[in-house]
Amino acid sequence: MNPNDPAAVAPAAFGGLPDPASAAGLDELVQRLRSLKAWAGQPSYEIITRRINAAWTNAGRPAAELARRGTVVDCFKTGRHRVNADLMIAVVEALHPEPGYVAQWRQALRVISGESQAAAQIRAQDSLPDDLPEFTGRAPQIDDLVRDPAPLTAIEGMAGVGKTRLAIHAGHLLAAKEPFDRVLFVNLRGFHPDPAQPPADPGAVLDSFLRLLGVPGRQVPHDLGGRSRLYRSRLAGLRALVVLDNAFEEGQVEPLLSDALTLVTSRRCLALPGARHLAVEAFSADESVEFLARVAPGVPLGEDPDALGRVARRCGHLPLALGLVAGHIRTTPGWTVADHADRLDERHRERRLDSGVSVALSLSYLHLPPERRRLLRLLALHPGQDIDVYASAALAGIPASEARGHLVHLAADHLLQQTRPGRYVFHDLVRAFTSGRASDEDSPRSRRAALSRLFDHYLAVSAAAMDVLHPAEKQRRPTIEPPSWPAPVFDDPDAALAWLDAERATLVAVSAADGWPTHAIRLSLVLFRYLNGGHHAEALAVHGHARSAAQDVGDIAAEARALSLLGATYTRLGRYAESAGHLRQALRLFARHGDPILEAPSLTNLGHVEIRLGEYAAADAHFRQALDRHREAGNRTGEARALTSLGMVEVTLGRYAESVAHHEQALALCEETGDAAQAAEIMSNLGYAEIRLGRHKAAADHLSAGLAMCRRLGNRTSEGFTLDCLGMLATRTGRLPDALDLHRQALTILHEAGDQEGEAWAHNGLGEASTAAGHFTDAVADHTRALSIATEIGDRDQQARAHAGLGQALSDREHYLKAISLYTELGDPEGERLRSLLD
Repeated sequence: MNPNDPAAVAPAAFGGLPDPASAAGLDELVQRLRSLKAWAGQPSYEIITRRINAAWTNAGRPAAELARRGTVVDCFKTGRHRVNADLMIAVVEALHPEPGYVAQWRQALRVISGESQAAAQIRAQDSLPDDLPEFTGRAPQIDDLVRDPAPLTAIEGMAGVGKTRLAIHAGHLLAAKEPFDRVLFVNLRGFHPDPAQPPADPGAVLDSFLRLLGVPGRQVPHDLGGRSRLYRSRLAGLRALVVLDNAFEEGQVEPLLSDALTLVTSRRCLALPGARHLAVEAFSADESVEFLARVAPGVPLGEDPDALGRVARRCGHLPLALGLVAGHIRTTPGWTVADHADRLDERHRERRLDSGVSVALSLSYLHLPPERRRLLRLLALHPGQDIDVYASAALAGIPASEARGHLVHLAADHLLQQTRPGRYVFHDLVRAFTSGRASDEDSPRSRRAALSRLFDHYLAVSAAAMDVLHPAEKQRRPTIEPPSWPAPVFDDPDAALAWLDAERATLVAVSAADGWPTHAIRLSLVLFRYLNGGHHAEALAVHGHARSAAQDVGDIAAEARALSLLGATYTRLGRYAESAGHLRQALRLFARHGDPILEAPSLTNLGHVEIRLGEYAAADAHFRQALDRHREAGNRTGEARALTSLGMVEVTLGRYAESVAHHEQALALCEETGDAAQAAEIMSNLGYAEIRLGRHKAAADHLSAGLAMCRRLGNRTSEGFTLDCLGMLATRTGRLPDALDLHRQALTILHEAGDQEGEAWAHNGLGEASTAAGHFTDAVADHTRALSIATEIGDRDQQARAHAGLGQALSDREHYLKAISLYTELGDPEGERLRSLLD
């Protein structure tokens, strides 16, 4: 700092430095940043920006990436869902550059960011969990829920009182009465005992709901309001049941409300508009006795005729505690109910426990065989929401058959709940109890060994699944040792994809685990192709955790790779400026690392961002650099991708012959490496280049072959693009009815895939075909829609094409001039052709 700058002197009146670690959320952290600004003497935003840019310039950051005053001001605003972490740290350094204090801020940002990402990990179900055959009592509540159901019912009561079981039982009764068109169930995790499992983010819940309702991932809106509106429209007119279990507060529930019949459970009384409130208390004495008699039939009472009543009272009449004790009663031959009542009284006196749940849990736990107690304790360490047999076996280091047997018995004893075949969860209270037992009975070393086995399992099985899904890319992923414990075997891509979908939230949690940086880094590299298929929130979380892990261990190359993958994810989200920033930062780190070969994927990704930004010359240069790097490394697959990318930008620059040549080289490489997926895309790109070159017969051959390959591989986006190119070819060869049909097919596929860039192309193609057919009103509608989409996503090439189409359909000079201006800015020779036409 400049000592002559009065803002550099911190007046003592503002007291000590604000503590970032005490912030409970992003808004509180921003409040502490404001306090730090006051502590530093309230320097102006211009001064802060100047200090940041001076530091960044000294660090080698180019002028195009320096901070602007407006973005610095944004760091001090509350009410935001995310923050530019790098910029906020730079602000802290500008205000108080002491390294230890800056490190505290960096850690606080990681914690808060991690909580936000954990809240975004949720997996809903499209069916109800199984009903309990021994469900007892609750007659008045069941009557309210089933005989005369309200559109929205809030079921409220203390922990362990049976709210979830009541909602599930009522749901099954309602479905039996009249089947539902759709059923959705989600645990909102409102009161999870593990701080690493915060209440679920409603936006993430809506994302999961929408996917279950058939919305492709790319069509899921990014904002909460958009998701909520689409969710309500998808359920409109359907007989649907939605169960929102374990809600924390009104703000978590309100975005999830719709016209569907909705049941909400919570430990709190939620002020939800229009809701019927249903209070659930502990069982009555009679209901408790009835429950015990039903679930433990045939057990003699013993000498005390009130033995069942004594057991019920000692359990506080709580259904959870009663279920746990009932499991003990059923599996203790030779004991009477009176013996169990006496034992409960002893436990109560010995431990001085007032909670019936604690007494019941302790008794049930101690009744288990030692190996089953150990598994239960280790299961409480699991970072995800649910667990399957194979992960349980890895965690405990036992055969899968043994783990399966333990899980079945633990579920029968009410210590676990089976949500669907083969998958188990804890009740919050059972997890809290068992976590305490794990801390008391298992050494830190043994707990870490168990988690290491578990994380090794998830990493190895993820790699095996990806090898089945994308075998041609196996060499691009890190080599992972096969799992040491029994693991699922994937016979086909569908099975591999199903496993990844089921474990997605858990894999994100594993990547966030503190103390396993190598797993976080490798999971990011293993999963990137799967996550890029529409799981963008998870991709940002996993790659972000990998970046943090790489920073922690000082692995510059790993940090650069994570930044590159983050950049690719931001590209798919249409956030091109953020993407370019991450990719350029990755390239600087690769340069520091001194291994230029590792730069190639980032160079290619940056080139694709530059195409979308209309920076074709820069894209061309970066693709050529990537091509050189791949050739130096002998990476034939990477070389093919770079040649394909180069061919794409050459078409835009009007270098059609060069584009065809590069695509043909890429195709030959794909045939050599067996990369069928890439070959299909190249066929389509090659056909498009040949259309522009006027080689219609060759274009038709390549496009037809590409279409067949795309359909065989199930690549819907490439299928849509190829159909669009075939439509363009049909327009140019005068087959207008075929052209209109092909463009409409393409538009349907690309819309379903959520590919907005592709939709703009298809609308423009349809408009051009309509103009050629004399359907000018239809042409104007399609070009107008293309212009709207292209403007929204910043695609200037398709904006220019839409203006040109509108100029032709309307005979409008102004649209032609706008198209010429855009094409000229982009360096596309189409601008000169239009200018000649206009003249």
